[in-house]
Amino acid sequence: MTETLEPLATAAEPATTMSGRAVAAVLAAVGIPMFMVTLDNLVVTNALPVIRTELGASLSDLQWFINAYTLSFASLLLTVSAIGDRLGRRRIFLAGIALFTIASAACALATEPWMLIAARVVQGFGGAAVGPLSLTLLSAAVPERMRSAAIGIWGGIFGLGVAVGPLVGGAVVDGLSWQWIFWLNVPIGLAVIPFAAKVLRESYGATRRLDLVGLALSAGGVLAVVWGVIHGADDGWTSATVLGGLIGGAVLLVGLIAWELKTPEPMLPLRLFRSRAYRVSNAMTFTFSMGVFGSIFLLAQYFQVVQGLSPLEAGVRTMPWTMAPMVVAPIAGLLVDRVGARTLLAAGQVLLALALGWMAAITTIGVGYLAFVGPFVLGGVGMGLTFAPSATVVMASAAPEDRAMASGTNNTLREVGVAMGIAVLASVFASHGSYLSPQTYVDGLVPAIWVGTAIVALGAVVSIFLPARIEVAD
Repeated sequence: MTETLEPLATAAEPATTMSGRAVAAVLAAVGIPMFMVTLDNLVVTNALPVIRTELGASLSDLQWFINAYTLSFASLLLTVSAIGDRLGRRRIFLAGIALFTIASAACALATEPWMLIAARVVQGFGGAAVGPLSLTLLSAAVPERMRSAAIGIWGGIFGLGVAVGPLVGGAVVDGLSWQWIFWLNVPIGLAVIPFAAKVLRESYGATRRLDLVGLALSAGGVLAVVWGVIHGADDGWTSATVLGGLIGGAVLLVGLIAWELKTPEPMLPLRLFRSRAYRVSNAMTFTFSMGVFGSIFLLAQYFQVVQGLSPLEAGVRTMPWTMAPMVVAPIAGLLVDRVGARTLLAAGQVLLALALGWMAAITTIGVGYLAFVGPFVLGGVGMGLTFAPSATVVMASAAPEDRAMASGTNNTLREVGVAMGIAVLASVFASHGSYLSPQTYVDGLVPAIWVGTAIVALGAVVSIFLPARIEVAD
């Protein structure tokens, strides 16, 4: 059954005569900053060995170079979305770009591990303002008839950031120095701020007081949960710190729900979750992020640990997988109104599950690279069929005044899913293998990827429950 998306026209809708050139300008204004933020999620990974040597960093420091960004980014997504609703989404978006740019320069200038960790925290703060608001501003600026196609291109840009992160990291470290991973953000940020200020129009959420209690509960709850998830693989899931983080975070998030139900002006409008489309899309986003990115974390290291390739060589070999979303996501955006989001999302999850299962089945020490090309392409197509339709569903199931929080919630679940996927699959890996030799790495990798396959397959089942007609929650 073909799915139709409910029109989103309201008083906040843009003019329906917007030209293609104007749409392209809006896409550049929201897409370039989002690309920078997405890129920095993964770009540091390949530079860690060099950074460790030059800064004299410990293993704990290396983990915090990654985790500091992830924790601050994930914990503030809901908060900055709510602040954007109140103070102006464009204003907060531009402030986020500026903060991210300044923090990138601070990362490049770091001479001690603690300096880089602190700068990465601030980078995450800036990135949290850019991620969800980029999609919200795009939806507000583009006419309804062009929105799905624009979101498809947005999804392609997002996929490109995911794709080239390890590749750019390897290329920059091999050709320049690790500092240039961060210096590259500075001229881009300085150029895009005035451009975005000129192109994007201001938009606001519903007029309400700032829910300070909701902000504190959401930020604290997400921070505690992500902290526990990140440390689960290394410290043990039953350790006091991990259990304290998970249980404490869960208590704070339950408190958030209870508070939002009784406060007259909630930060997080729980009416969003009355929409079955929104609930299902968020559940699928979580399983997708957990299964796919947890698997990518381990698979990306296979070519280095098992086959002895450099970071750049390994990044090049994964390009059939990581570059495909850049092509497929815009096509999915064009097709979503005709074929239906449910069809595309279900197909994407099935292809991803098949791709991961295929990789788990063929992975050995001596398998040739060509054996991976087929599942890499299949997985890339599956990711491309996921990015744009899922974003379209999130935006279509929320009223204009709720879209920033809808996007923020969806982004938060994605980041928590990524962190949990890496932690859970790393635990499976550690229980079956190790980094001691190529064979022990494969021994741990294969069962971990099978777990990732099962998680994504669950998401394929979940996606079937998307309604045929997506309606805005009252």
